[in-house]
Parts: sequence; structure tokens; C-alpha cells
Amino acid sequence: MKTALFETMMDFDADLARAARIAINESLRVRAGEQVLIITNPAPDVSVIAAALYDAALQNGARPLLIYQDVKTQFDFAESGVIAAFGAKPEVVISVSAEKLGKDAAGIASPYRHDGREYDHIFHLQQYGLKTCRAFWSPSTTAESFARTVPVDYALLKARCAAVKAVLDRAEAVRITAPGGTDIMVPLAGRTAFSDDGDFSAPGSGGNLPAGETFISPQNGAAHGVIAFDGSITLCEGDIVIETPVRCTVTGGLVTAVDGGREARLLLETITGAETRAGEFETAGKLPAGAGERYARNARNIGELGIGLNPAARISGHMLEDEKAFRTCHFAIGSNYDDDAPALIHLDGLVKAPTITAYLPGGGERIIEQDGDLAIPVSGGDEKQE
Repeated sequence: MKTALFETMMDFDADLARAARIAINESLRVRAGEQVLIITNPAPDVSVIAAALYDAALQNGARPLLIYQDVKTQFDFAESGVIAAFGAKPEVVISVSAEKLGKDAAGIASPYRHDGREYDHIFHLQQYGLKTCRAFWSPSTTAESFARTVPVDYALLKARCAAVKAVLDRAEAVRITAPGGTDIMVPLAGRTAFSDDGDFSAPGSGGNLPAGETFISPQNGAAHGVIAFDGSITLCEGDIVIETPVRCTVTGGLVTAVDGGREARLLLETITGAETRAGEFETAGKLPAGAGERYARNARNIGELGIGLNPAARISGHMLEDEKAFRTCHFAIGSNYDDDAPALIHLDGLVKAPTITAYLPGGGERIIEQDGDLAIPVSGGDEKQE
């Protein structure tokens, strides 16, 4: 008879066990007999979350496999055994990492191709291309955060995400301003928004847990203005809460200047590190010949605009949760989600209390958020913000 993982060694906190069951049963809807690949690190918070998820999958009659690897940063490669585990084509993939899953050495050196698109990671190929798996990933989470932010009203969350997506999908551009000094115009021509609403039950679907954002890749080479990050920000080796605002000047879709205090210096070090390593990776054969220049350029790309919509999330210095917080938006520097601006980094940074105005075809305007408050009606749910 199968028994729960580590049942004689640990007694999961009741709130964490409940959150794990919600993740497995409500978000992923794991079924008996399905292969569930769980990848984690031997770090206290993520390992206990991974074990709770293993138990929840086991209780559903699934076939979970739990793999540990050393902690990986933005620049590191996943262990070969982790990449090899994707060869079994698991129906469900869960990454609960202290930092990142890690890059795919083979995929980044020679991208996988499917239906005219390239994928630099076998995970992305199976999820977005082949659609053989569904997934969620929880980088840099904590047990406390996971237990608090996963059990939310997913019907209402889905309605909020859909309402924001509907406006972004129509918008030709959005302007974001904020009290901290942000004032940037972000063209969106040809782009479609993504909803991280926690429903990862269909093959090819996936996102974060905690869930709770709608996000979009800006049009390449077009954003211009100033982003003043004043919440938290991701760096090469983790996330930090910002004490002195980081002011990024954006021209032609690229960060052309970074000003501020210690946080600004650390951000610039991460960006320049990604630029340098792009050339080094190409020389070492870790990137295709001729790709180094493109990866280096995109280290300064504005790759994402996201809007936080999870009422249980708060700014804590853990970006997975921070970017879902109400009354915030975030931008990412580096790679985007439309896979046409590859980079070695994807650095999220928060802007507090934004006003986000969408410019629609024909000259219309729609305010998505006003001073951080959601300003569009939510179909089928109470739009009141907790």
C-alpha cells in the first residue's frame, strides 16, 4: 500500500497541506494514473512545499516523481537528470524552486522547433508547442506565502483576469503613470495578453501559484518613457525590496539608463552581466552562432507589463507573490513571453499605485487602474478589492 511521502518524518502544517490539495485538485485537476514531475531544491521552504504537493498528488492516485537539484540562478543550467525526466513526457510538471528551474543546455544551444516556432527549453516545447503537459511554477516562494495566497476565490480571480485581458487585447498602447515617477508609453500592436488565473487544467496551460495577474509582452522596440521601480525587483541572485527607487529610462523599447542608489547599481550589474555572458555563451557553444548579439541587446528589452490581481498577495521581497499584489503593476527587463526577444534574464520590478490608461482603436480610451484601484467592471463577480 502506498504511503505519504516522509509521513514518519514530518507533519505538514494544515494550511500548507490544504493549499497543496487546492493546487493539485482545483488548479491542475490531477487525475489518477497521471505522471506528475515535481522539481525542487534542498532548501527548507520549497522542499516542504514540494513534499506536500507530492502527497496531494499521491492521494489522487497519480504517479508523482520528486527530483532535487542544487539552487539555480538566472544564468545557470538545470541538471542533465532534470532535463532527462522530461523525456517521459509527464502530463503535469511542477517547479518549486528557491530561485529558477535552470536553463536547458541543449535547447539553448540548438533550439527545438515545432510548427514554425523555436523553444530554448524542453519544458517550453512540451507545454507551449506540443501541449503534452500542463504546469505551474513557483520560484522563490515560501511555505507561509504558498499557504496564504493559493487558497483564493478562483472564480472571482478568473473574472478579474479576463476583464483586464479583454482591454489589453484591444489596446493599441497603454500609458502607465505612478506617484513614484513612472511615466511610460507601451505600444501593444499585434500582442495578446495572458491570464495567470490559476486554471491550469487543460494541456498546454500553465502559470504561477500563487496566481493572480494579467500580463502582456510589449511591442518590440517601441516602449518609451521612464519606469520608476519602487516596490521590489528581481536581480541575478534573488529578489529585494526597494528602498531607493530605481529609475530606468526607456528608449526604443530598451533600458538606456539606470539611476538611483544601491538597488540601481545591482540592477545594472545584472543587466551588464547578461550582456557579457551572452557573448561568452556564444563563444562556448552554449548559444547558436550569431545569437550572442541578439541576446545581449535583449538584456535591456522591456519584455512584460503585468497587473497584479490576487487579494491575498502583498509586497514581501519574494517576486512570485509581489507581482500578484493588488494596486501594483510590474515590468520585466529581458526576455518576453511571445518568444521573439530572447535574453538570459527576465527581471521583474514593481511599480506601486499605477494609473494605467489603454488607448483603443478609433481614439477611445479606457482606464484599467486609477491610482492602483481596478477601474473596469468585472463580469460575474464583485469587483471590490480586498
